[in-house]
Amino acid sequence: MKTIIWWIRRDLRLHDNPALDHALMHGDLVIPLFILDPHLLSHPHSNRDLFLFIALISLDKDLLGKGSRLIIRYGKPLELLREVQQKSNAHLITAEADHSPYAKKRDDQIGRTLPLVTLTGLTVHPPQVVRKADGSPYTVYTPYAKVWKSLPLPGKPLGSPTTLPAVPDQIKTDALPLSKKFDAFPADEHSARKRIDQFLESSIFSYKARRNFLADNATARISPYLKFGLLSIREIFHHVQSIKNQLENQSFRASCETWRNELIWREFYYSILANFPQVTRYSFRENLRGIRWLDDRKGLQAWQKGLTGYPVVDAAMRQLSESGWMHNRARMITASFLTKDLLIDWRAGERWFMRYLIDGDIASNNGGWQWTAGTGTDAAPYFRIFNPILQSKKFDPDGDYIRQWVPELAHLDNNMIHMPWKFPDLRLDYPPPIIDHKFARERTLSAYQSAKSLFENQSR
Repeated sequence: MKTIIWWIRRDLRLHDNPALDHALMHGDLVIPLFILDPHLLSHPHSNRDLFLFIALISLDKDLLGKGSRLIIRYGKPLELLREVQQKSNAHLITAEADHSPYAKKRDDQIGRTLPLVTLTGLTVHPPQVVRKADGSPYTVYTPYAKVWKSLPLPGKPLGSPTTLPAVPDQIKTDALPLSKKFDAFPADEHSARKRIDQFLESSIFSYKARRNFLADNATARISPYLKFGLLSIREIFHHVQSIKNQLENQSFRASCETWRNELIWREFYYSILANFPQVTRYSFRENLRGIRWLDDRKGLQAWQKGLTGYPVVDAAMRQLSESGWMHNRARMITASFLTKDLLIDWRAGERWFMRYLIDGDIASNNGGWQWTAGTGTDAAPYFRIFNPILQSKKFDPDGDYIRQWVPELAHLDNNMIHMPWKFPDLRLDYPPPIIDHKFARERTLSAYQSAKSLFENQSR
């Protein structure tokens, strides 16, 4: 009997799982193993960790329904894989390929001593596939996306296995830490599949027109499920392509294409991370690494707590702290405010998001922060600075988003709610703006230009 360890990492699903499928094709007994790596866990546990723990419980239930069970172990991956392999006499370990600097170093080390096989699943196309003609990686999204779209989608999605072999009793499992549920995001594969099905049946057709409105549910809201692989990105792209091919309505087709482009941004950021791992530590743009960020602890705390005096910024930050998620437009608004209004290092915001986001993903989070800060590849120009008032009026015109997350302003009318400080007769339990946007904009432009000039002088 051939035994294979299915090392689960970011593929907590039974549908369309290449690593699981490979294990079933080449083995008689498959041992589903998840290792809680101390290097990847936060202390105290982040929202991302807590979501993961619930998802693991859900996966175990799904496996039990197929006749198997999930093995949980806590510790260093190499040591535990070697231990489980010896205990089970496994001749192969299958896993989904990951592209973070830590994951690549870990897998290279393990692959030198254990029979590890990694398969594509985190992305549709691996980072090394979408390349320029000279073999170098793309650093601009548009040509990357053009080449990405020219490649055929790999393989048709796989179904879920009807049954799985039982795991021997001698393979022991560890207990999971205590967790909490996130009401807006049930952490199980069934809920994930139900959500994407509902989006593809309706909201996707108005996505292009409605996606930026903060109070709408026009977005798919599947990022936590993609982060941990409760959904297959390959299956999603196949579904979107099938839907688009059947549409005659050009507006609907354009909306589908807009959403597909957003998913390709995810693939692009994985490519950037894989090919330029230094982005986790430095600004991608070398000429902006010398920006003199401010050590503004009071400003940082006001931003973190949602007490900046700018209602749309505060609504977004409170949504993050209370729900573990934030609308993508809100992420751009809050990131711009921290880096461009407060002139605080984007890495401080990146760390805060990773602590609170249940979908916190090193590639997308880093890419988004550097895009907004203007320091990254394919970044918004450094002089593009979001005006929080204009953003609020444009993307929350009726103030519904603000009223939901900043209840002390809920009684204000649409004219007041975006700029309550303009009405001094109001008695509010809400702070005035911590900074004047016009002043902040000029300060930021000066700081960025100074960094560029310094770099140019040093390069001569």
